[in-house]
Amino acid sequence: MHSLPRIENTADIRYLGAKLGEVIRAYGGEALYEATETIRRHSVEWHKANPVRNGAAAPDPAAEARQLQLDQLGLDETLDFTRGFMLFSMLANLAEDRQGIAAEEGADVAAALATLEAEGIGRDRVRSLLADALVSPVLTAHPTEVRRKSMIDHRNRVAALMSLRDAGVEETADGDRVDDAITRQIALLWQTRVLRREKLYVTDEVETALSYFRDVFLPTLPALYQRWDRAMGERVPSFLRPGSWIAGDRDGNPFVTADSLKTALSRASETVLAWYLEQIHALGGELSISTEHAEVDDAVLALAEASGDAAASRADEPYRRAIAGIYARLSESYRALTGKAPPRAVRVTGKPYPDPQALRADLVAIARGLGRGGGGTLASGGALGRLIRAVETFGFHLAPLDLRQNSAVHERVVAELLEVAGVEADYASLDEDARVALLRRELSNARPLASPFAAYSEETASELAIVREAACAHATYGAAAIVHYIVSMAQSVSDLLEVHLLLKEAGLYRPGEPATAAIMAIPLFETIGDLEAAPAIMAKWFALPEVAAIARARGHQEVMIGYSDSNKDGGYLTSVWSLSKASTALAPVFEEAGVAMQLFHGRGGAVGRGGGSSFSAIRAQPTGTVQGRIRITEQGEVIAAKYGTPESAMTNLEAMASATILASLEPPRLSNAENEQFGAAMDALSASAFAAYRDLVYGDDDFRTFFRQMTPIAEIAGLKIGSRPASRKKSDAIEDLRAIPWVFSWAQARVMLPGWYGVGQAIAAFEDKALLAEMAQGWPFFAATLANMEMVLAKSDIRLAARYAELVEDEALRDRLFGRIRTGWHQAHDGLLAVTGQSRLLEKHPALDASIRLRVPYIEPLNLLQIELLKRHRAGEDDARVAEGILLSINAIATGLRNSG
Repeated sequence: MHSLPRIENTADIRYLGAKLGEVIRAYGGEALYEATETIRRHSVEWHKANPVRNGAAAPDPAAEARQLQLDQLGLDETLDFTRGFMLFSMLANLAEDRQGIAAEEGADVAAALATLEAEGIGRDRVRSLLADALVSPVLTAHPTEVRRKSMIDHRNRVAALMSLRDAGVEETADGDRVDDAITRQIALLWQTRVLRREKLYVTDEVETALSYFRDVFLPTLPALYQRWDRAMGERVPSFLRPGSWIAGDRDGNPFVTADSLKTALSRASETVLAWYLEQIHALGGELSISTEHAEVDDAVLALAEASGDAAASRADEPYRRAIAGIYARLSESYRALTGKAPPRAVRVTGKPYPDPQALRADLVAIARGLGRGGGGTLASGGALGRLIRAVETFGFHLAPLDLRQNSAVHERVVAELLEVAGVEADYASLDEDARVALLRRELSNARPLASPFAAYSEETASELAIVREAACAHATYGAAAIVHYIVSMAQSVSDLLEVHLLLKEAGLYRPGEPATAAIMAIPLFETIGDLEAAPAIMAKWFALPEVAAIARARGHQEVMIGYSDSNKDGGYLTSVWSLSKASTALAPVFEEAGVAMQLFHGRGGAVGRGGGSSFSAIRAQPTGTVQGRIRITEQGEVIAAKYGTPESAMTNLEAMASATILASLEPPRLSNAENEQFGAAMDALSASAFAAYRDLVYGDDDFRTFFRQMTPIAEIAGLKIGSRPASRKKSDAIEDLRAIPWVFSWAQARVMLPGWYGVGQAIAAFEDKALLAEMAQGWPFFAATLANMEMVLAKSDIRLAARYAELVEDEALRDRLFGRIRTGWHQAHDGLLAVTGQSRLLEKHPALDASIRLRVPYIEPLNLLQIELLKRHRAGEDDARVAEGILLSINAIATGLRNSG
């Protein structure tokens, strides 16, 4: 996730670490402070004395454990010690984030424009691209954020105070000494409960997401647009718009219902309208312009007269009167859309705005009036300009809310609807051609299938309620409220037509010449086989005349590609290459259909789920596959890290925007001959890596037992970090396990297998090593692939992983399977160094190397403690502190590694 943290954060880390030590001494007592400090000092000394990491000569972790004297900690001390080391990691992360996550050269729009100009690509090309562009980070509720929101809030307050300290400010606005205020926030962190006691509900996830929109996206994006306007020398379109699928993602989550969808939509609208009202109220206080000193535009005077504000004190202040009218109308919109009284009483009354465009028109009239004199000084930018941009970007709905469901659910629901309606008794038995023909006939018929007088299964009733609630959302908040309907495990055209049939039941798909679909059906291709089949499926999709007409009218069609399940299915190298090949193969299909392609990248935080630098990942996309339109999932710990504060959000959103512009307009990096040669090499590497990975994970019947005993997968299920189950089915099969706990478990055990296994065997089997070195130097895709794997290898520790392997009860099974993993790790390690020309991992990335080395002395004692606690827990020890210690250690290790799942 964080590929290039800077070295300048060392002083911040020392300062915050010292503050944490003061707090532990003050609140935990001298004995706890001394025990913690002794372990910390011994661990740091141990790693200085034993700098060789992961090699055959690395010392035994058991010797390290003896030197650290971890066994002398009682259970209460263990819990406190774990909290202390977790908080140090959190504060170290804060220090790195403050230095700027996206440190890659050119990771801002102004630099991207300069890069393009140097390559002969002018502003006219950028202008044309942005006219129809969409860059969208989409927040998801994937459960990988181990920290409670309370912890994150305190952490963000420390960050804000550190910014004051940087500026040389000695006192806060409230009169507190900044240094004391920082200590106070760290003390609050120390005394805040780390673990959630109750399971998260969908509404909890919604509220957490809304806090990011309210506190970060709403104020930050308009400010970013002002920066981009200056860089372009003109007002750019509102092309970057964040989205969400929290409370719309039903795939495997039975707790997402029509009611939770309705709540999420209502709360989103309430959040954005309340924010607008606050900004408009502030504008009223600011725009004290008097007709005695300024000529006022007729449009502003008309708004003033229509406002109903007849106060004598404001008779000469038309802008304030106009703002009063706007505030009154928006207050009525708030009441109409939320069913609640507005936050502040209004002096006058007004009719609610019919849509955000009408609000924007009034605000633009104010801005034009302000621009009449003084060379437009008052009209350029400022709070009013930012508010207009916010209304353009967020509307009355705040953010588009995606729907998502598994294709198997749609199949069952459609089958029941057809059977009850007497249309088809056994839809499930039909082949694909027969299904497509039947669905197209039904879609051409305006009559609904569902009857209010028929009884349906709970599943069918729930799915019908969802699309009906979506139709209500369109009527209430506008069509922008719900735009996308993602079909998980999409494997055929009928999987998409089934969504159209459900949408038709709610009036969101209408037959005719042409047919219309108010919500776009989007296939999610997740497995290796599905990715390979994607171009053929989309070609068949566009071959349907009614579908092609809808897509051309819309101007684009989205395809989602899944990193997580493709990785779990085929391993890291095959996953990233399959995604790249699928993207490349889809481009001509879309071109032939005359439809712009919009790829939605289902990435996670860890490399095993598509994690890594977004800037590098977007720039490494195949030529012609971005085209100014891209959506990317943001989940779990990534959301807090990238968007936890306005400063980090600006950095990351800027990087995403600039990378999209560059990836869309930069000339190809490779010649046709290089593309062919490098592609053939990747095919061979992928085939070897796939075979090695599949043979280990799916080719050995005992692997599932080995995995579940070696890693804390069962204990991770005890972390209350999400509303949905860890597995799709009640089974212990790897196939049914969700990708997040799969990756999370391997990270805890310091193996990180999903991010590298199979690559070493593939490199070893590839004869032309010079070609691989050339690819690493000249091909952004291969360079990014290796860089992400290198980060994973550096964070893994195969000798420490061997201690986790001792948890496997069958010694022969342990030796057999962990022996293969250990050999594979060394092959990946040695192969990567050979291809990149390095003598050690991260030799060419000293900042990241320093960051990881800083953390290791704080993470490894936690791993050693976790192993002992797991042994005790699994041996039947029922002391509640043992179980709590395991969960705390999981939290602390995840915080230290920064990549949870």
